[in-house]
Amino acid sequence: MHATAVSVLVLACALAGALLGAFLRSSLPAHHLSEESKDTIKLGTGLIATLVALVLGLLVASAKNSFDTKSEEIKAGAANIILLDRQLRRLGPPADRARVLLHRVVAYRLEVPWGEQTRSLVEAPPGEITTLEDVENQIRGLPLSSDEQRGLYARALQLSAGLSQTRWLLSEQTGSTVETPFLVVVISWLAVIFASLGLLAPRNVTVWVVIVLCALSVSAAVFLILELDQPFGGVITLSKEPLRSALNHLER
Repeated sequence: MHATAVSVLVLACALAGALLGAFLRSSLPAHHLSEESKDTIKLGTGLIATLVALVLGLLVASAKNSFDTKSEEIKAGAANIILLDRQLRRLGPPADRARVLLHRVVAYRLEVPWGEQTRSLVEAPPGEITTLEDVENQIRGLPLSSDEQRGLYARALQLSAGLSQTRWLLSEQTGSTVETPFLVVVISWLAVIFASLGLLAPRNVTVWVVIVLCALSVSAAVFLILELDQPFGGVITLSKEPLRSALNHLER
């Protein structure tokens, strides 16, 4: 789901609720808006507003935690890429092919999903996508002639396996965790709250400016939640600097 479209929908529903409340205010009999009735409406609206505040607060915290976790995974992956490249360099010329494949993997990860165009050390054949499994297979085929090389080989395989694990973790976390029925319920609550505001609020410019600002605020909160929940595209994205730094290291 697109964060901008959903936030605009939230804004529209909130303002529509406020307009509906204003219409009901002029249509309902006077006794429906007695002081006792207004007190009851305020209590009910306060209950729903508390639920919305709790839900939005928890969602923002959860989305921010998920965003930070993915960011740390990318940083750890970039560090492991540099360490793996150093191990391969120490293994000498037989590991040059594995280094070239590793470079292609990092370059591809900058192009997808960030869309940054990169220049590989060696151009890959058209349509060929190099994966971490290719790098690992290349490492497994390296000739070993000393205990030192065997130690470097074991460490390189360990780092390669760690990179594969990080890659699959990030791949499994690309989907949205905010379900559509959940959003429908929250939007419905917001519409009820703003309908109550329109029902009880006097008709003047100041009040309606405040209502519009409140609607913008809650729609911005939903926008923030959805953007943090899908950090590989949109306005708020994960930093690609760790991978770019790792790519620069590989090109030295």
